[in-house]
Amino acid sequence: MPPIHQEGHNHLLLRNTISEFKGYATWQYVAVSVVDDGMKVIAADNKMIAAYRSGIPGNGKPFPEGSMIVKIEWAKRSNPESPYSVTVPGDLMSVSFIEKDSRRFPDTHGWAYAQFTYDASSDTFSPKGSDAKCGYACHTTVAAKDYIFTAFPKR
Repeated sequence: MPPIHQEGHNHLLLRNTISEFKGYATWQYVAVSVVDDGMKVIAADNKMIAAYRSGIPGNGKPFPEGSMIVKIEWAKRSNPESPYSVTVPGDLMSVSFIEKDSRRFPDTHGWAYAQFTYDASSDTFSPKGSDAKCGYACHTTVAAKDYIFTAFPKR
């Protein structure tokens, strides 16, 4: 993980988030998504993967307390070595974390959100938003899925 950007009011959020999510780079993937300017891999800890495999959130049940998920986003680029059109990850753009802890985050239905943008020129991350609610408004559109957009597709 690159260094933490020390300027600004919220660099401790990143330090605390990274320590809570230690090992996220080895978590199992949930799904991949592509947006206009990037591609993302969504991965989850063992507790959340087990919940997905049990049918959550499609069965109407909530994810268990302590569930954690990460979204790693890269810019898109073409693979110049491939003999056909292949889009692959380019430069890292951001890393986002979500954690379920209803006691600590009751105002967001138990979910805490943290997003960090990556600056390649300085090899640092900077927090986007100022608190654990930074992604909540967007996720309210999927309240029926316990505030998680990403489904667990058949494999």
